[in-house]
Amino acid sequence: MSGFDLAARFGHKIRTAAEIAAAVGPPPRERRVIMCHGVFDVVHPGHLRHLLYAKSKADILIASLTADAHIVKGTHRPHVPQDLRAINLAAFEMVDYVLIDPNDKPLENIALIRPDFFAKGYEYVAGGMPPKTAEEAAVVQAYGGEILFTPGDVVYSSSRLLEVAPPSLRTEKLLSLLHKENLGFDDLRAALKAMAGRRVHVVGDTIVDSYTQTTMIGGQTKTPTLSVRYESRRDYIGGAAIVAQHLRAAGAEVAFTTVLGDDPLKDFVLDGMAGAGIDCRPIVDPTRPTTCKNAIVAENYRLLKIDTLDNRSISDAIAAKFSAALRNTRCDAVVFSDFRHGIFNKRTIPVLVDAIPADVLRVADSQVASRWGNITEFRGFDLITPNEREARFATGDQDSGVRPLASQVYDAAACRLLILKLGDRGVLVARSPDHVAPDSFFVVDSFVDRLVDAVGAGDALLAYSTLALLATRSPVVAAVLGTLAAACECERDGNVPVTPADVAEKIDAAEKRASYA
Repeated sequence: MSGFDLAARFGHKIRTAAEIAAAVGPPPRERRVIMCHGVFDVVHPGHLRHLLYAKSKADILIASLTADAHIVKGTHRPHVPQDLRAINLAAFEMVDYVLIDPNDKPLENIALIRPDFFAKGYEYVAGGMPPKTAEEAAVVQAYGGEILFTPGDVVYSSSRLLEVAPPSLRTEKLLSLLHKENLGFDDLRAALKAMAGRRVHVVGDTIVDSYTQTTMIGGQTKTPTLSVRYESRRDYIGGAAIVAQHLRAAGAEVAFTTVLGDDPLKDFVLDGMAGAGIDCRPIVDPTRPTTCKNAIVAENYRLLKIDTLDNRSISDAIAAKFSAALRNTRCDAVVFSDFRHGIFNKRTIPVLVDAIPADVLRVADSQVASRWGNITEFRGFDLITPNEREARFATGDQDSGVRPLASQVYDAAACRLLILKLGDRGVLVARSPDHVAPDSFFVVDSFVDRLVDAVGAGDALLAYSTLALLATRSPVVAAVLGTLAAACECERDGNVPVTPADVAEKIDAAEKRASYA
């Protein structure tokens, strides 16, 4: 049975506290009511014993669960989002109602529903009643209810199990998310088609990534110097330029404004962009080189990286040329791709942001965790896509869980949509300034089946999320298509632009898994 079928069959049990209070009525009742509360991140035999014992003491069992926004134990918790946790509980025969508690404690809902009994696991009283449990007991006893502790020798918390092995629920999470948004796999396919022809202006730092292949000869005896023999060198277009290529491969009409040096690598970049069908509008600065990062490789080991670059700020005259290019380029979206190699800084960002035409989608990606840059400098954008390291760099926060971290970045950047990249954990999406609202966050897990090379995954996500947002205005469609595109990129060697056909194959595979085909 798919996630759609589960929601249709058992969703009627999931109610608000007010709806449940009206359904069971006030005490005294003919049918006794018992209520349990917990996270229920992963339901295991201890939970089942707890629920079965509770049901044996009353006629109606209400299972209340903590909303995602209030789960702070563990950096990446909860592993199972609240809607899917609710469906899991509703599917049990002994559970009559399920409640997602929007508060950080169940006290308000206990007082509203006034169950005859409130059940806690024995672990919560074995070593003396904890303060939170004492608060719950006080509310229950205030209206004449009774608190019960279910017997047993099983720890009912999921935390220890999750510390051993987080669950893999990517398909179930995707189905639950799509169902809640009234979306299906055909909507994802339709969005892919609707992306074609969208006009995007990419502005950012070009990087030429070079790989110099060598063979190890040996080391000197008197100094710690490695000796290698040169074999070959290959150059690849990277940085903001590869973002433009991903957008073009996805079906967009792309204009690209960048700064290049007056050197042979400039011609290499221009030829590559022309070959990809991109309208490249270079601003040539003869005082700086075209940025190049050359990795010296021996037998698949990177011995050294030699960077040829000039990170000083572009001049006022060149900044004025960027502003003119922004004002005079007709487009549906502007993407600022910041690698902090001279174009973007505290002086230029306000000027360049002011030059963005009105009524276009504004997107920023700032890959600057190891340099002086900050994604939150791009304030008021429609979409920003930092990874976890960049978000922690921007906020100076090494310790918070990813939801509080995303909240901080979202507020600091005053953005409309934040897609926080979490590597092999997928993405966490923040879409509302009310961070405790039920729909303010959602998660899309990674759909990588066989990791080959993660380089370029963020570029693919940025391209497809931008175009999907243009085509549908749906944060969910944007995040899902971006995540699927990132998965495609991870399953190939090198940063090769992802096509809609690649993503369509991922959609087909996900649908087959969802249908248990």
